Amino acid sequence: MPVEVTWWGHATCTVQDSGVRVLTDPLFARRFAHLRRRRGALPPPAAARAEVVLVSHLHSDHLHLPSLARLAPGTRLIVPRGAVRAVPGLRRLAAAGGHPVTEVAAGDEVKVEELVVRAVPAHHDGRRLPVGPHRSPALGYVISGAARTYFAGDTGLFDGMAEAVGEVDVALLPVGGWGPFLGHGHLDAARAARALAELAPRAAVPVHYGTYWPIGMDGVRPHEFHAPGDEFARHAARLAPGVVVHRPAHGESVRPEVSG
Repeated sequence: MPVEVTWWGHATCTVQDSGVRVLTDPLFARRFAHLRRRRGALPPPAAARAEVVLVSHLHSDHLHLPSLARLAPGTRLIVPRGAVRAVPGLRRLAAAGGHPVTEVAAGDEVKVEELVVRAVPAHHDGRRLPVGPHRSPALGYVISGAARTYFAGDTGLFDGMAEAVGEVDVALLPVGGWGPFLGHGHLDAARAARALAELAPRAAVPVHYGTYWPIGMDGVRPHEFHAPGDEFARHAARLAPGVVVHRPAHGESVRPEVSG
C-alpha cells in the first residue's frame, strides 16, 4: 500500500508515503487551557518523529508550541504565511530546535524529499487569538507522492472547494470539535460528508473529534464528543457510497487502498 495514516487524536496524524513521514497539527498534551484529553492515550515519543510537520492555522489546538518542542532537532515546519510574525514563540522554538520554517500561502508547493506538499485554501478563522487582525490564513494541504492525501485542517464548506483541492486519493476531514457547539468555519459530520461527495477521493479518514473536551462539561451535549465519527460514516454511505471510510482508533494506523 502506498500510504499509511495514523490518527493520534484531534487533528494530529502521521501520513507516511514514499518513506517520508508527515505529521499534521501535532497536539500531544494531556490538558491545555480549558481542555483535557478524554479519550486515547497520549501519543508515544515515536509520534513526534517526522521529516516535516504541517501546521494548518494558528489556533492553539493546531499550532501548539509545547508539542512542537517535542520534535527532533532539524524537523522541518511548514506553516501559513505570517505565522512567525503572529506567534513570536514559533521563531524562538524553531531557532532552539534548528527547525527550518517555510511559510506558505494557498497555491504554494514545497518539495520534501520524495513528496510535494501543496497548500490549499480553508474556510476558517486563521487568527492566533479570537480577536485581532488576520495575519495568517488557514490552510489545508495536499501531500503528493505514491498517493495524493488531503489534510483539511479546520474548514467549512466553501464554493470551489473541490476545484481548489484537486483530485485526491485520501481525504482527512474534520467532523467535529472540542466543545458542545461548532462555530462558523467548521465541518460537522453531515457537512463533512457533503465535502466528501464533492471531493470524491477513494478513501476518507474522519479526524478532529472525540479527543478533547472542556473541563467540567462532560454532561453537556456528550453526543457531540462521541457521535461524529459514526455519523460521518453513515452520511458518507448515503452521499458518497463509492468512498471507503476508515475509522481508526486513537494511535491506530490504516492503509487506504488507492489504486485499481
